[in-house]
Amino acid sequence: MSYTKLTLKFLSLFLITGILFSCGKGTEEESKPLHPKVAKLKLPEGFKAEHIYSPGENEQGSWVGMTFDDKGRMVVTDQYGSLYRLEIPAIGSDSLAPKVEKLKIGTGPEDKIGMGFAQGVLFAFNSLYVTVNHNANETFDKGTGLYRLQDLDGDDQYEQITLIKSLQGEPGEHGPHSMILSPDKKSIFIVAGNHVDVPEMNAYRIPRVWNEDNVFPVIKDPRGHANSRMAPGGWIAQIDPEGKNWELFSVGFRNAYDISFNEAGELFTYDSDMEWDFGMPWYRPTRICHVTSGSEFGWRTGNQKWSPNYPDNLPATLNIGQGSPTNVMFGTGAKFPEKYQKALYAFDWSFGIIYAVSLTPSGATYSATAEEFISGSPLPLTDGEIGPDGAMYFMTGGRRLESDLYRVYYAGDEDTEVSSASTEVPEAIQTRRKLEEFHTGGPKAGAVDFVWPYLKDEDRFIQYAARVALEHQPINDWKDKALAEKDPKILTQAMIAMARHADKSQQPQMLQAIMGVDYGSLSNMDKQNLIRAFELTLFRQGVPAGDLKSQLVAYLNPNFPSNDNHLDRALSKVLVYIDAPDAVSKSITLLKTAKDDADYQKTFTSSSDLILRNPQYGLDIAEMLSSVPPAQQSYLATVLGNAKVGWTPELREEYFTWIHDAFQYKGGVSYVGFVDRARKMALTHVPKSDFEKYNEMSGASLLTGSGNDLIVSDVQPVGPGRRWTVEEALPLMADLKGRDLVKGKAMYAATLCQSCHTMKGEGGIIGPDLTQLGTRFSAKDILDATINPNNTISDQYAATIFYMADGSSVLGKLTNEDADKYFISQNPFAPDILREIPKKDVKSKKLSEISIMMPGMINRLNEEELKDLMAYLISGGNSEHEVYK
Repeated sequence: MSYTKLTLKFLSLFLITGILFSCGKGTEEESKPLHPKVAKLKLPEGFKAEHIYSPGENEQGSWVGMTFDDKGRMVVTDQYGSLYRLEIPAIGSDSLAPKVEKLKIGTGPEDKIGMGFAQGVLFAFNSLYVTVNHNANETFDKGTGLYRLQDLDGDDQYEQITLIKSLQGEPGEHGPHSMILSPDKKSIFIVAGNHVDVPEMNAYRIPRVWNEDNVFPVIKDPRGHANSRMAPGGWIAQIDPEGKNWELFSVGFRNAYDISFNEAGELFTYDSDMEWDFGMPWYRPTRICHVTSGSEFGWRTGNQKWSPNYPDNLPATLNIGQGSPTNVMFGTGAKFPEKYQKALYAFDWSFGIIYAVSLTPSGATYSATAEEFISGSPLPLTDGEIGPDGAMYFMTGGRRLESDLYRVYYAGDEDTEVSSASTEVPEAIQTRRKLEEFHTGGPKAGAVDFVWPYLKDEDRFIQYAARVALEHQPINDWKDKALAEKDPKILTQAMIAMARHADKSQQPQMLQAIMGVDYGSLSNMDKQNLIRAFELTLFRQGVPAGDLKSQLVAYLNPNFPSNDNHLDRALSKVLVYIDAPDAVSKSITLLKTAKDDADYQKTFTSSSDLILRNPQYGLDIAEMLSSVPPAQQSYLATVLGNAKVGWTPELREEYFTWIHDAFQYKGGVSYVGFVDRARKMALTHVPKSDFEKYNEMSGASLLTGSGNDLIVSDVQPVGPGRRWTVEEALPLMADLKGRDLVKGKAMYAATLCQSCHTMKGEGGIIGPDLTQLGTRFSAKDILDATINPNNTISDQYAATIFYMADGSSVLGKLTNEDADKYFISQNPFAPDILREIPKKDVKSKKLSEISIMMPGMINRLNEEELKDLMAYLISGGNSEHEVYK
């Protein structure tokens, strides 16, 4: 889930409550009352938090970026406004109120924004570097790009503005983001999202031959997101202080927002998912990535995203789960216990969690574990830094949300001395770095012979670095060696490299070389890599004809199906792509029986644990989890959508029946559209005389005209809606005579009241029965509870927060318990699915105090629709009530 807004869903009156996190030791007495916004934070034992400042209370916007200057002052950015500088009182001061000034930048008028609309800021080289995401206009004439601000006259303001590089594309919140200093403090690294073109650079650590490289049938996002954004997606570059020399360091991200180096000088980021793809086989959760030289992480538009298994991209270090990644930073320099000094902190904006990720060297990369470090709700985390005082500073805000600045410090008994010992670099990482020396500076004598043995290294990061190093050498220096190679591992990697650089005339030799490998002798992973080599030659040089194509079919076809999901995906799409005669019949057989692997897309954070943390996003997850699509079958169905040969009437009937039934599943908001696009693609290959039959069989009548949604037979709001307040809505309640019962009931369903509440024996059971609502509450009471749901919360329907011994927290409605376990329901759309929590793992528990009901549930309704809804609620659905007379 990116730092972008999901489709809002609305819950009805008195819905089960959400979250209010308590501070570390819930029963610990404080010398002075906690700030209310600190009281909601869950902190590890021994840590304390201070609320420093609320910019919104001072009309200073919503802050998203921070840095510290050489005087220890904090500089922050308002996402849609100016830059500010803060002098912050010391930890424990009687008054925490900072001195805040709006920076005067440039030489223009005082009231003009000299610099702003920034999402990243870095103080370095006696300058302030700023990444702007903005289309220049009369209010602010600076466009998207990287700027350097300098104080040349010593007045402690920045009058010199230098545009280092203008950046093109469709930036916004997927534009240029954060910057950090390199480990040697001599250069800057910058990260940009996938809506920014890779600018011309002086050097490229990943050869500039990127492409989509996927023979999977192309379906771009049905709702249009990122449809014009092609390879290589988001990127990271290294630049000198003047910004004159740019070197592309890594590509293939969706919308990584920040980057950070560990003590060993290794770079990491936290990349976003595409939440609309949830439930689709190409969905990739938010993830921690180890960003090495020349690395590729495989983001592509729509359904073209690469599998992490592809050998020409690198896998995640840790899959976190759904969320909206913002800041990442290491605890280097923090006055924390050693474990937390070395941790990587990853911020999730959507669900208000700071994860502490512990990294352990594992070959040429790292393995990772994570824990929930700080959490709260609402807590839309944006940026953070370890301050000069050794404390952690973090901000909330973004998207014009309420913004706050916090400080977290350690006050426990463990040693917090900052380690000054040098970090020993493992031998495997040293080997990888030697290979990475060939990623820059042009071709080098002896490079081919040096890197060649490493193409078969068992360490994937070393193998990857070796292939990229090979690609930096002229192809004529190694193509003959590659074609003559007999070791299957080396040959596979060499053919992947060659496919990216060779021309079509060399394809026959490449395919013959690959087909010379004894397929049956390979491990499943080596088979996947070999098929990837085939795929790249087909994508880059085209499908061969004649005998060569027949030989390729004969080589691959006997191995499909394989009884391995990853292999079957790879084989099915390649065999369909080359029109293998029985690829369709074999794929249809799998389509009916394929099961997802038990650990498919395993993540650190379970989706069910997120539902109650955020009313805006949680209900989308809840609905999806109530009926998750079968990923393996969905993949095969998409492959078959572009199959041209091998069909029989019986096979088509089985396929289109599967498509029809697939619309019952719940995925992300693009799920229906993706299935429909596969359906429409398949229909282009049926005989014209059979089109109408298969069109109806496949579910055409279920869909809206766009194909992006299912037709809802019930009456839906016409609108236009508005952001209703009690003061605006109450006067409309003066006369509800003669309202429409049918429309009122339709609005009751459309605003999802019926999903959670019972009315006259119908509806959900997770909220209270509303049949007698009108006999107990006035219209004003009902409106207030709807518009301001936090004002009154029934304990009977409250969620419980379980604080676990491992430092995490679990949220759910406690439905039962026995001597050993708690039984909780976490999904309002599947309340019968219970999670068992061992009591021995629970440190403490408490009822939450903030409703997760969206305050804007009625905001879709116009005046007449609101009247009909209120009449229905007041009447309890009784047609004889006076409101209908």
